[in-house]
Amino acid sequence: MPALASHRRPRTRVRSTAPAIGLTSAALASVTLLSSQSAMAAPAPKPGIEEVQKKVDDLYRQAGTATQKYNQAKEATDKQRTRVDTLLDDVAKRTAKVNDARRTLGNYAAAQYRDGALAPTATFFLADDPQSFFDQTHLMNRMADRQQQAVTEFRTQQAKASEQRAQAVESLETLTESQTALRTSKQNVQNKLTEARTLLSKLTAEEKARLAELERKKEAEARLRAAELAKKQAAAEKEAARKAKEPGGGSGTETAPGSGSGSGSSASTKAEKVLAFARAQIGKPYVWGAAGPSSYDCSGLTQAAWKAAGVDIPRTTWDQVNVGTRIATADLHPGDLVFFYDDISHVGIYKGDGMMIHAPKPGASVREESIYYMPIYGSVRPA
Repeated sequence: MPALASHRRPRTRVRSTAPAIGLTSAALASVTLLSSQSAMAAPAPKPGIEEVQKKVDDLYRQAGTATQKYNQAKEATDKQRTRVDTLLDDVAKRTAKVNDARRTLGNYAAAQYRDGALAPTATFFLADDPQSFFDQTHLMNRMADRQQQAVTEFRTQQAKASEQRAQAVESLETLTESQTALRTSKQNVQNKLTEARTLLSKLTAEEKARLAELERKKEAEARLRAAELAKKQAAAEKEAARKAKEPGGGSGTETAPGSGSGSGSSASTKAEKVLAFARAQIGKPYVWGAAGPSSYDCSGLTQAAWKAAGVDIPRTTWDQVNVGTRIATADLHPGDLVFFYDDISHVGIYKGDGMMIHAPKPGASVREESIYYMPIYGSVRPA
């Protein structure tokens, strides 16, 4: 019997694409991974030298601000420590007076006990707390005037001693807060300076040379502006002198904005002493938090210079700027204080001719420099 033909339709083979898809996914993953690794391995672009200069200057400015906070905290700490010491001395003296009053009461109690005037229970109260004992009304009535005076003295001294002890505790707490602020400010200064030094240490010799060139250019531009100010001040002084010679123009004793290089009519005796002191400090190193005599920070120098002229001014730039009379830049006289930056974190002593003497920054020494080297905030004349 012949074999029957199959009526089933032949299967159409469908070629699987799974392996291809798998290979494509793997390839994409490999490309993505390689791209990510390349991106991670690529070094970050090195900042330009101008950017480095700006960053370093900003770090030094921030260090200057932190220095003023340190000076402020140190001043508060010193004052609070003095107050605490005084209060503790007072507490010790007052305690001695309380003990004297206690002994006086004890003597009276002992005498009354010998005379049989006090019961054993009352004696017990007196030994434990004299005040409780003498608070008994019937005993107070039996006391002589001197005894009552002794009780009053005891109560007075005891109350004052308690009050002074409370003040001492409060002052100690404030001192602790000041010391914490002092440590924080000190650490902030050190952090900023370390960051600036680290940034500079990474520069190549060529980059350091370029940075030095940028610094010289900045100084030259500042000196040009100082020369312009000196020229304007000299012209104003000359004009003021001319007007003074005219009929009815005055006695000729008026002062005008001076450069400090002429007749010296604009410089008072105190200002001359300030400048003489400041000049004598040129070359001494800047040390943050220092106020002399071997090193200074900016406000430490200005404070010491004016003290040499017999004028006490505060320690920080933030307080110094509020002393005396505000002066326009065009009207500066030698000895005036010039403040810089919006946060008033730097100060110098005006010398004349658009120049100042100041303690610039860590790594530098007290020197003369144009007042236009930094952005001016304002100026004051302390006296």
